[in-house]
Amino acid sequence: MSLRPFLKSGSGISGEVLRQDKELSPKFEIPAIMKEHDNGPVLIFNKVRGSDFKVVSGLCGTRERIFRAIGADSHTYYSRIIGATNNPKPPKMVDDGPVMEGQERPDLRRLPVLTHYEKDPGPYITSGIVVARSPDGKFQNASMHRLLVLGKDRLTIRIVPRHLYALHQEAKRQGKDLQVAIVMGVHPAVLVGVNAGPRLGVDELGVANSLLGGNLKLVRCRHVDVKVPAEAEIVLEGLIKRDEVVEEGPFVDLTGTYDIVRKQPVVEITGMMRRRDPLFQAILPGGSEHKLLMGLPKEAKMFEGITKVVPEVRGVRLTLGGSCWFHAVVSIRKQADGDGKNALMAAFGSNPSVKHVVVVDEDIDIDDVNEVEWAIATRFQGDEDMIRIRKARGSTLDPSSDQEKILTTKIGLDATIPWNKPKEKFEKARMPGVK
Repeated sequence: MSLRPFLKSGSGISGEVLRQDKELSPKFEIPAIMKEHDNGPVLIFNKVRGSDFKVVSGLCGTRERIFRAIGADSHTYYSRIIGATNNPKPPKMVDDGPVMEGQERPDLRRLPVLTHYEKDPGPYITSGIVVARSPDGKFQNASMHRLLVLGKDRLTIRIVPRHLYALHQEAKRQGKDLQVAIVMGVHPAVLVGVNAGPRLGVDELGVANSLLGGNLKLVRCRHVDVKVPAEAEIVLEGLIKRDEVVEEGPFVDLTGTYDIVRKQPVVEITGMMRRRDPLFQAILPGGSEHKLLMGLPKEAKMFEGITKVVPEVRGVRLTLGGSCWFHAVVSIRKQADGDGKNALMAAFGSNPSVKHVVVVDEDIDIDDVNEVEWAIATRFQGDEDMIRIRKARGSTLDPSSDQEKILTTKIGLDATIPWNKPKEKFEKARMPGVK
């Protein structure tokens, strides 16, 4: 189950692939075309200046392609992701795989790593899945991280205080470097599974395997004790250093603005495996693929959390305008007074990064910003239907927040029909013969 079959006609996206045959530079030129076609077709760049590798981007650039990748639709993807997260399947181990077709001394300068924006400090790997072995050897963790190329065998990695951070801190306490593999070029379902957010100790590759119907196979790396997808395009093997940090950033993140510069750990690359004629997968920072990959699995997690307090949740959207990170719209079938506010609190509790949430009734299309705004205009009163939470934990990506303490103010709007007024006052007028 790899990236390549997904690009062929059987996947249903063959008509959504745009090939670029002109030689283009990885510095600014390729990213400019990615920006031009954002939220559009899959792009394949056949000739990249300075590299023998092709570049592919946009695989997860639309919701529909992600749904096809995981065998779901706009109604079933919540249960599909929740089911895989709660019931991960250990992938089958094999002795060999396509990713082992080429093995060579690492030289990151040969990879077509892109420089995207004018203030970027250098080329960034943006599609890297970092698979780490816990220091005690009991489990693996997989997560996506941005990686700044420092030289032929050195990177710096942005690690936020989550699972990989915990493993790195434990390795430091033991006086060890952390063994990792950086995986690039996989089936989109693997990317979704890695971003699903199970608890620490659950291998996200098992979640991905569940999404792939048990068809994901792993091989053991040559230079580190880490298992990786056998059909990946490229795998870099290495160590996150326990005692070496450098400045990382500025980097354009989900918001389309530059994240702050921080001291971050160095990754020393010790080996590389790759397929024959590999495809280098690139994700445009701040583009729709970046946003959807980060946000869509969080929607499923929020759906699960809100369903525990409101029986009928019809949908959850992290909006593109809110970077698929800060703004959520929740659709419920209201059964009692207060359901809207309970849904708001559950939304904040199930996704700490969310800053503003709007809850609407089931008659509102949560994918239509005009309908959501109309619900706020006609069904919401600021003195009764708003929740404000000050100094709550937010996201480091929000430039308006306290990015050092990670504190923000959260606002919830209950834009459902007031329980104490006749429902017919809030119904949309209908016209015979018009849908």
